[in-house]
Amino acid sequence: MIPHKLVTSAVLLTLIFTLAACSGSRRAAPADYGTVAPPPARIGHIVFIELKDQRDFHALLKDADWMLGTIPTVSTFAAGKHLDTGRSTVRSDYDLAIYLGFESEQDLSIYVAHPKHIDFVNKWKPRLSALRVYDMIDWPTTRAGYME
Repeated sequence: MIPHKLVTSAVLLTLIFTLAACSGSRRAAPADYGTVAPPPARIGHIVFIELKDQRDFHALLKDADWMLGTIPTVSTFAAGKHLDTGRSTVRSDYDLAIYLGFESEQDLSIYVAHPKHIDFVNKWKPRLSALRVYDMIDWPTTRAGYME
């Protein structure tokens, strides 16, 4: 039989370690929201591409993977087609979306000037009917104190 004090001590220690482990989140939202998910990268470079010929999709995707996704300053990368979720507010006017993440503005600048990126643009630009590019920066200081 295990003494009552030993069981109580074990339960308290487990509770303390569990609470200590949970308190290490990077950013805390108001108590009723929980914690903010970790960001993929500090800088997001998002590209939406419309092709002149839909048959080029797989070749474009392959080139995006191997020409853009392998540039050394890219810290996160994803490429794919529209996901139809049945929501009318979600835009679907593109054939391929590419997300590239960077840890700094310098990393993004190096990517833009990289020979693989330049080759990709030169190869595919004539085959596109439209191109939209968005750059954004994660701004954690606004969330830290929820400043306006």
